[in-house]
Amino acid sequence: MSLDAHYFADLYATSDDPWAFRTRWYEQRKRTLVMASLPRQYYQRVFEPACANGELSAGLAERCAELVCHDLDPTAVRLASRRLAGLGNASVSQGRLPADWPDGRFDLIVLSEVGYYLGAAQWLQVIEQSIASLTCDGGLLACHWRHPIAGCPQNGDQVHQLLARHLQLHPLCRHEEADFLLEYWSSQPGGVDLDERCP
Repeated sequence: MSLDAHYFADLYATSDDPWAFRTRWYEQRKRTLVMASLPRQYYQRVFEPACANGELSAGLAERCAELVCHDLDPTAVRLASRRLAGLGNASVSQGRLPADWPDGRFDLIVLSEVGYYLGAAQWLQVIEQSIASLTCDGGLLACHWRHPIAGCPQNGDQVHQLLARHLQLHPLCRHEEADFLLEYWSSQPGGVDLDERCP
């Protein structure tokens, strides 16, 4: 089971930045750590579901040729589209995980603050879809709040335990704090940005 769309609609009804991504030092610092944890300077195609109002998306757009974002909430889609306006390499659409997975392959998938909104079975689907759509040199970054969130079917630690158990990728980076957990896995055992990554 996952949280109902009304949960997010209620959040955006009172604020265009309900998690204070733009103003809280915690969020700004975490975003900096996320970007610093990407082992490659530049990616070809990136997927960021649950992009919210597009604050992290703006940083990702600077590091890739194409950024595909989506979010369940129409207000979030509008806000993210406004945040990314003028960036020709970024697109934002409305979509729900795991049903609305985009076509094509990605060399980076960013699952940030999304896993605990999904039940374990749906999260496993997301993991399977991620594996199936990663390129041979692709990577997956996940970052989640570790404290319980009222109404959420999982917590951040449970989300990352399922990732570790089912991803079958190479762990390259793990940053753990009391408040959040950030991990990066790669299809290849090394994270060095080489010209020739795939056979």
